Amino acid sequence: MCSNIAAAAHRLISAKASGTIFTNTHLLQDRIMANEEVLNEEEQNETQKKMEKIRKSEKSVKRYQWAILRLLVLIVVIWVLFFKVIGLTHMPSGDMFPRLDSGDLVMFYRLDKDVKAQDVIVIEKSTPNSDKKSLYILRVVAVAGDEVKIDQNALFVNGNAMVESNIFYSTPAYEGYTEYPLTLGTDECFVLADSRDGGTDSRYFGTVKKSEILGTVITIIRRNNL
Repeated sequence: MCSNIAAAAHRLISAKASGTIFTNTHLLQDRIMANEEVLNEEEQNETQKKMEKIRKSEKSVKRYQWAILRLLVLIVVIWVLFFKVIGLTHMPSGDMFPRLDSGDLVMFYRLDKDVKAQDVIVIEKSTPNSDKKSLYILRVVAVAGDEVKIDQNALFVNGNAMVESNIFYSTPAYEGYTEYPLTLGTDECFVLADSRDGGTDSRYFGTVKKSEILGTVITIIRRNNL
């Protein structure tokens, strides 16, 4: 009888011990899993932070790239505008007074080489006494096919005496230079200074070819306004 009771007690103790060990094992596993979840969450947060930094860095790089691209486009546009389309120069002399005075800033359109009478143009032209080309700003008075003659301090185009309301000086011929009457070729024009008495123009250096025209004046900025 006693031995049976002892055996039963032993089995009960063994069962409790086994249950305690099982429970402790599960608690340990739960703790390990919880720690792993915390570690995984921290790793995910750290990974997200790194990815966010990378995205911000990529956005900054893209902004810089766009800024550089816009700057390059602006430089190209300015270069094309002011070196291929629009030109800026200063009035080199008083030959166009009073419309233009020496030192005035002149803007001209480079693409317009088909000039007409009364256009004010910018040209590069050599003189009879020098092969070096100089810049002149002068008024067109005759174009291709026209016949020009200067006689008795007056300008004649195609046999007609020109009445120029914007010119306040007589037009003398320069002896020993251009001979009249003069018929202009297909790519030639005849230019005169508005200040006719002493101006350097076609009376001195002859006709102007289309290849010598830099452009047509479109606006001026007076020197006294600078």
